[in-house]
Amino acid sequence: MLPIFLPIILIVTRSIGELPSKPFGEAGAFTEVMGFLGQPVVALLIGVGLAMTLPKRFDKEMLSMTGWVGEAIVGAATIIIITGAGGAFGKVLQNSGIANVIGGALSDANLGIWLPFLIAAGIKTAQGSSTVAIITTAGLLAPLLATLGLDSDTHRALVVIAIGAGAMVVSHANDSYFWVVTQFSGMDVKTGYKLQTLGTLVQGSVAALAVYLVSIMVL
Repeated sequence: MLPIFLPIILIVTRSIGELPSKPFGEAGAFTEVMGFLGQPVVALLIGVGLAMTLPKRFDKEMLSMTGWVGEAIVGAATIIIITGAGGAFGKVLQNSGIANVIGGALSDANLGIWLPFLIAAGIKTAQGSSTVAIITTAGLLAPLLATLGLDSDTHRALVVIAIGAGAMVVSHANDSYFWVVTQFSGMDVKTGYKLQTLGTLVQGSVAALAVYLVSIMVL
């Protein structure tokens, strides 16, 4: 399990060290070492090195295309290519400006706590990136919160959660994560739409409904 968990531990430790509070200090040997080892590429390379120690006897055959390293590369190559293509498609949609068009159109509607969810969901579905959906929705809604009556601390917290729920809806062909899930689990595209796409729709919608019910009780 060490080749899997050690890179994760290194990356998480580096992230903790970069928090604004600087828990490991502004500078120092430990901070600098973890800053280097915790970089994803370095951490994963360490994991690969540890994986090389797993066989009882290491020989050149393992590195050939018919060995376990070659089989791993062949298996991963297909997933990387498909995932990259899906991510590229999503990036094209992002650069087209569709996120701002959808967000601007929905921001004029008076939907209360449902508004951040619908904007984020519309942007996520259109261009595939949850990160872009969250950032764009937050940027659109920030100056409108007072006008919408959502400027109290409780309102702001619920808006953040509603945006997160909307950013789950829905994962399909323009989302690179859709291809990661379908390829690693051996699903074809049709099955992926039935399970991953529908699943994220249900997941985000239920989360939004939960936020709405909480807003009724606490506001």
